Amino acid sequence: MTPGDERKRANGRLAVRLLLMAAGSFAFGYALVPLYDVFCEVTGIGSRDRLTQTATVAATATDVSRTITVEFVSSTPGSAEWEFRPNQSTLEVNPGRLYETTYHARNLTGREVVAQAVPSVAPARASRYFQKTECFCFTPQHFEVDETKQMPVRFVVDRELPANVDRITLSYAFFDSDALERRAAQGTR
Repeated sequence: MTPGDERKRANGRLAVRLLLMAAGSFAFGYALVPLYDVFCEVTGIGSRDRLTQTATVAATATDVSRTITVEFVSSTPGSAEWEFRPNQSTLEVNPGRLYETTYHARNLTGREVVAQAVPSVAPARASRYFQKTECFCFTPQHFEVDETKQMPVRFVVDRELPANVDRITLSYAFFDSDALERRAAQGTR
């Protein structure tokens, strides 16, 4: 076998491997949606079915025999150019009843911005029982220079919340989406 034949053979093997890798990547990308649905079903987080059941949860009877303290927390990681805070720090709620609160946000960046809030619920086991029916975190928020907004959150604590959970913390991290994109484009964090 000549060195040229050996090289052609090695190139052929490499081409086959690259094609298999491309096909595998395509198959993995194609399978992501069903895999995500299975993950959501198993964990109860982000499930499309659970999101459509929110109205059903809100329509159930209120459990007036039980009171849960919901604590509201906010942060603006990496930026002091925002005012962002809950308008009330806690709320006493009864499972099964719809509640509303608001967060205050003010753009101090000196330019128009698009911001996004990322929510989290603690303890983690309570997240599947805390249903947001309306939330500013569902969509990016556009702010003019120095604009202030009162942003609503409507939620229900499901009656099925485990009995040993009497406090839930709803926390939002508020990010300047434009600044994150600029940092990503520059390759910095």
